[in-house]
Amino acid sequence: MQAFLTHLAVDRNVAASTQNQAFAALLFLYHQVLQKPPGDIENVVRAKLPKRLPEVLTKDEVNRVLAYMRGEEWLVANLLYGAGLRLLEGLRLRVKDLDFRYKQIMVRDGKGAKDRVTVLPEKIITPLKEYLARVRLLHEEDLRLGFGEVYLPFALDRK
Repeated sequence: MQAFLTHLAVDRNVAASTQNQAFAALLFLYHQVLQKPPGDIENVVRAKLPKRLPEVLTKDEVNRVLAYMRGEEWLVANLLYGAGLRLLEGLRLRVKDLDFRYKQIMVRDGKGAKDRVTVLPEKIITPLKEYLARVRLLHEEDLRLGFGEVYLPFALDRK
């Protein structure tokens, strides 16, 4: 196994991800198909993926992108950028996660299933409050018309 993986890396000059995939495939072959131990794998050198720095937009580039957005998209993009939120963190926000008084956002169940507190950008406080007021009116109208039900998981509707 070690000779084959070395052959892939040295002679075939494959990418680290290809070498790691071949290693995982060989382990699967031995454990699941052949149902026998793969032998000495402690000395197998695992390929390391190169560490790359992320592309970061300049402040001017961010402002130009945001200038093309309107409405909810503008609001979400400003939340993501200004509060340092990941996409799903921004989309999963609830009203109770926003603290306008202390200008904070509670991010629940973020990366690594961890909670954290981050800043609520001053720039979006007024537009966010206006948006929430509009949505509240829509919700109240839906309730008045007999709509507004939502699926609640894990027997939460009975609690």
